[in-house]
Amino acid sequence: MIKLLNDWYNQHFSNPQVAILAFLLLLGFGIIVLAGNVLAPVLAAVIIAYLLDGGVDFMRTFKLPRFIAVLIVFNVFVLVLLIVLFVLAPLMLKQATQFVLEIPGMLAAGQSALLLLPEKYPNIISEQWIVELLNGLRNQLTELSQRVLSFSLSSVVDLIAFMVYLVVVPLLVFFFLKDKKSIMEWFTDFLPADRELVTEVWSEVNGKIVGYVRGKFMEILIVWIVTFITFLAFGLEYSMLLSFLVGISVLIPYVGAAVVTLPVAIVAYFQWGYNSDFMYVMIAYGVIQFLDGNLLVPLLFSGMVNLHPTAIITAVLVFGALWGIWGVFFAIPLATLIHAVINAWPRKADLMKTAGA
Repeated sequence: MIKLLNDWYNQHFSNPQVAILAFLLLLGFGIIVLAGNVLAPVLAAVIIAYLLDGGVDFMRTFKLPRFIAVLIVFNVFVLVLLIVLFVLAPLMLKQATQFVLEIPGMLAAGQSALLLLPEKYPNIISEQWIVELLNGLRNQLTELSQRVLSFSLSSVVDLIAFMVYLVVVPLLVFFFLKDKKSIMEWFTDFLPADRELVTEVWSEVNGKIVGYVRGKFMEILIVWIVTFITFLAFGLEYSMLLSFLVGISVLIPYVGAAVVTLPVAIVAYFQWGYNSDFMYVMIAYGVIQFLDGNLLVPLLFSGMVNLHPTAIITAVLVFGALWGIWGVFFAIPLATLIHAVINAWPRKADLMKTAGA
């Protein structure tokens, strides 16, 4: 057994660069897992600064000094943050509360329609099964309504933490953007001089990850805006809330769109019933999903993520279970990182060539 482990280690880790890469990956993973909660503001600021740095580079193409470019990009970021906090978030919270309050009425209205099913299909559906189903749904929805309505920042600790994050994260973002060069030089001083493999993996992953994350933000924004305008044009209730759900559904490929279809269909059905308005809204929603998957995604991510759908779904499940919504959002970039590491990892033949040389 010891010989097998020794042979496996010599085969995969005899190259010092491989050991350095493995150490850095384990160190990064360990910091996130063990100190993720404590360093959450720092990690969030690093990610935001990483994304905004592309905007700084774009502004510098107009021959602006880096500090001026950083100020412009940072001010735009703060403006967007304020709009989200004081305009969009209260509006969506209000619509979510109204929707939850109307759930019992929707359930009562749908009960009569469901009770007609045993008359139409007596050999398949029994009245007792429908009653048990409605009772179960009513209990679950009542519990959910109580949780949503009781959710608030009433806790002093939560409120203080939120205010601290609201101040600390933007400040960290500004300094990460302004002092990027000095921070990178300080960090690389701790790395070994012989780090070609680490550089190779980073060069392969960097372009794909930053392109994917920025593209995903653009996809969410475009789908959200287009869906909101469409729902608003049809007069669908809770247009802002539903369009936001449709926008963030693109985070989970192949699954998100199917899941969000249910609340859209429920709201449309209870607003209009099964008529032409309902059909028009669902057809428009289907067209948006079709254009997103067949036009927008290829334009934004062409050649950027070369992963099998099974790998994507597995990554979403694994990282979503580990880190919640952030794990879902970064599942594909993390899967891309793992894929790049596996591709760049020296094989036995490479090690033999290196040894022979």
